[in-house]
Amino acid sequence: MLSLFLIVLISYFLGSVPGALWSSKVLHGVDIREYGSKNAGATNAFRVVGWPAGVLATIVDMGKGYVSASIVASLIRIDPLPALGVFGWDVDVIIGLIAGLAAIVGHMFPIFARFEGGKGVNTAAGILLALAPITMLYTFGVFAVVLFSSRYVSLASMTAAVSFPTIAAIRRFGAGTEVDPSLIVVGLLIATSIIVAHRSNIGRLIRGNESRVGSFAPAQGMLGRGELQ
Repeated sequence: MLSLFLIVLISYFLGSVPGALWSSKVLHGVDIREYGSKNAGATNAFRVVGWPAGVLATIVDMGKGYVSASIVASLIRIDPLPALGVFGWDVDVIIGLIAGLAAIVGHMFPIFARFEGGKGVNTAAGILLALAPITMLYTFGVFAVVLFSSRYVSLASMTAAVSFPTIAAIRRFGAGTEVDPSLIVVGLLIATSIIVAHRSNIGRLIRGNESRVGSFAPAQGMLGRGELQ
């Protein structure tokens, strides 16, 4: 039981590293929680300070999920883990998902940033990439199609979140591919949490005033356009 506690604790603290906030402050001295959507996520880093901080934030946020679900979940084994296998689910996958969910909680409510975090999309992507890389490649494809066709990052993120458990279910039950059912169940939970986190975006999408990607050229952000004092 100690191992599981440590896995959750370490993953939470790892998830609490505010990649977008710190990269924006270090590179540009800007607190992105005061500008744009005021969200401490990679999308707002792109919007406020431009692509260098945005790319770094994306790498850090995805890395938190990937490392938690793979390295932390597999290496922290001080004592025997409790019997978590249910319905024939893969225990290692379940441990990876538990670690990943702790990282998402850390990302959304980071102890290192006044519990004001991002929406968990990149961190969730890192987790699922570690545990189900092929399914995630299809999901990345869905994200890209929706983003380039609609120019709404929020819509692309929510669509991709719903696509993962859908694609995983199709691959398992339709194509007979070996996909652990726990990925489908937790994928649905992650999708639900991401949609809830985007409820303000959903309201703006309905009203027609959600921010769109104006250009797919490297983002200059509000700072690069001289909009920040």
